[in-house]
Amino acid sequence: MSTAPVRLVIFDCDGVLVDSEPIAMRVLLETLSETGLTLAPDAAYPRFLGKSLAAISSIIMKEFGVELTSAALDAMRTRLYDAFRLELKAVDGVAIALQALETPFCVASSSQLERIHLSLEITGLLQYFQPFIFSATMVAAGKPAPDLFLYAAHQMQTSPEHCLVIEDSPAGVESALRAGMRVCAFLGASHAADATHLAAIRALGSVEFFSDMRLLPDIVKRPSLGAKGH
Repeated sequence: MSTAPVRLVIFDCDGVLVDSEPIAMRVLLETLSETGLTLAPDAAYPRFLGKSLAAISSIIMKEFGVELTSAALDAMRTRLYDAFRLELKAVDGVAIALQALETPFCVASSSQLERIHLSLEITGLLQYFQPFIFSATMVAAGKPAPDLFLYAAHQMQTSPEHCLVIEDSPAGVESALRAGMRVCAFLGASHAADATHLAAIRALGSVEFFSDMRLLPDIVKRPSLGAKGH
């Protein structure tokens, strides 16, 4: 395992900085239900977690033959943003961790840029990241492809071996590993306690797990990462 020092921390947004995944999944499943497709959360999370809306739409079409029209997507986005304004919270301890980090950091998310900005603004985190915010809409292929993390590293002028990615989804962890970066899986958001979710991440390789974001500054300083839990 590489012992190269961490010179850049790349955060995913949903489920890492903001506790948004249950809200987003609820709105997605409501939208699908209106098209006649009923999916349970335990069937939806493994398929969709950490993936872009384009990728989700493609999966739904391929697996179920259901097309999410532009009108349906626009309506879903409006409903989601309204729910965010009412319900969205920052992950516990994340502001403390960001203030304590001595290493440069940025955010690289599968979400659209508009949604990332709104999420960070609502939760008071935008000040820590602007202008270093990167979206899957900026690259050819979203997670689990490595494109987004490699793009973020390039924009931040940091080589992959010096990057540490903080992710919550199997798709995001796979993306970071394929980019040649170290990765820590964050399990502190409300959707991440499921045993199946944990097993899916463990199956991807050597990944460190932690559940308290306040521990991150100390994790970043360590010379190497292993499959530990915190």
